[in-house]
Amino acid sequence: MAKKVLIILDPGHGNNTPGKRSPVWADGRQLFEHEFNWDVVERIKNKLVLIHEDIHITRGNNVVDVPLSERVSVANSIAKNYDASVFVSVHANAGGGTGWEVFTSVGQTTSDKYATIFYEEMQKEFPNMKFRKDTSDGDVDKESQFYVLKNTHMPAVLTENFFMDTLTPDCELIMSNQGREKIAEAHIRAIVKILNLIK
Repeated sequence: MAKKVLIILDPGHGNNTPGKRSPVWADGRQLFEHEFNWDVVERIKNKLVLIHEDIHITRGNNVVDVPLSERVSVANSIAKNYDASVFVSVHANAGGGTGWEVFTSVGQTTSDKYATIFYEEMQKEFPNMKFRKDTSDGDVDKESQFYVLKNTHMPAVLTENFFMDTLTPDCELIMSNQGREKIAEAHIRAIVKILNLIK
């Protein structure tokens, strides 16, 4: 009998989260991370739901942030009703760098295997973009004490989808419809592979 699996999609931040935005570029454009995260998660959900109905999103499109503790508490509570769950938190990066990376909690866990799947699918989608990794423990994910990774009672990954404060090529990519669609498609392929592994 197939396992009942919950996919939890977490669009990071809200419009009241300080700082989470790009500079205002010379042409007047500006990326707001909460909007980017929500848009990508919506694209993932709208296609994934056609093949997998058990999906939960940690905040609505009301643009106000939901505290991390509340996101995690609700996710853990809902997950109790399923045989297995996976938590995917979607973000845009900042700090003056470039490239894509994925985080898991500290230590060797199932999350590391899932993070590698996300990494591989994103590389297929963006072969000409830089990818950031830490292979010191034998895999590509970076490890962090991020609250949503440390406190969820399930495998959890956090994707940092290029840098919103580096205009070219990163922010140009994630401001574009095509870039967002490709990011969503790679996430969907990764999630489907993970679902097949679990089931």
